[in-house]
Amino acid sequence: MQEQIKKILNKATLSSEEAYNSLLEIAKVEVPDEQIVAFMIALQSRPIAVEEVHGFQKALLELAIPVELDGSNAIDLCGTGGDGKNTFNVSTTTAFVLASMGYKVIKHGNYGVSSLCGSSNVLNELGVEFTNDSKRLNEQLNENNVCFLHAPLFHPVMKKVAPLRKNLGIPTFFNIMGPLVNPVQPAFQLTGVFSMGVARVYQHTLRKSRKNYGVIYGLDGYDEITLTGDARVFSKHSDEIINAERLGIERIDPKAIHGGRNPKEAAEILKSILSGKGTIPQHQVVAINCAKAINLMDSTPLEEAFKESIEHIKSGRAIQILNQLTTENSLA
Repeated sequence: MQEQIKKILNKATLSSEEAYNSLLEIAKVEVPDEQIVAFMIALQSRPIAVEEVHGFQKALLELAIPVELDGSNAIDLCGTGGDGKNTFNVSTTTAFVLASMGYKVIKHGNYGVSSLCGSSNVLNELGVEFTNDSKRLNEQLNENNVCFLHAPLFHPVMKKVAPLRKNLGIPTFFNIMGPLVNPVQPAFQLTGVFSMGVARVYQHTLRKSRKNYGVIYGLDGYDEITLTGDARVFSKHSDEIINAERLGIERIDPKAIHGGRNPKEAAEILKSILSGKGTIPQHQVVAINCAKAINLMDSTPLEEAFKESIEHIKSGRAIQILNQLTTENSLA
């Protein structure tokens, strides 16, 4: 591990094999915490390379606890986080709405590290229990069109480094890896990233493993489509700008999509939106992310999918998916 740290600090790139072996070493050897922290910080000192991402991805998927789920017609909505914007939980809310519209969602996620409230924080607050039992996950997917894969239950390495990442309190390369290592590897993926450089790495990586994908980078710094400004979205067959003007609506004030100060407040915002009682900006942001996911999965034109999603969110039917999931948990 010390040799890899020195190499990174000298601005050299790890080969795919070196990156792969580094994570195997962290997983299987008693590497001192100080060296693991140094490794994470060293990698933050420069942009991550495609070869490194490929090596880390291979190791994490190889080490993952397997799960038997059919992802051939499902989408993941896991993002990197790390934009520091404290928006409400857009991708988690979008997952419930898509599921209520009949689309299959296998969402990978984790507790917040550099954010106030990650997807797992808000789901835990809502009463959604996490499991790595394939039978239970299949039941949730078949009955509710959605299931949630809490990363530490599937990735021993992520569980091992979680306290170190939390204490650091800054994004690390594990933030970058999270969306790439859903153990199911669904056919479709919509992922927000916190930099254009990471967007390019994702484009290169997902092109090889997904039927279609969308990599989002907000040009005003967001890792979601927020309609506060222009968002660039790379997919398998396009490179487009999505903004409010394209949809014929006004740009959204960033203050209108702020998240809660804690998981309880974040959960209340999410439930309000799912019940059709959110604010117009909240509905619009969820709708455009739903629309892009639908566009990726079945080629529905974005503007048409946006209008359909807005009307569905207003109906409040999405709250039924959350209610069903939490009721099943109480009966299990």
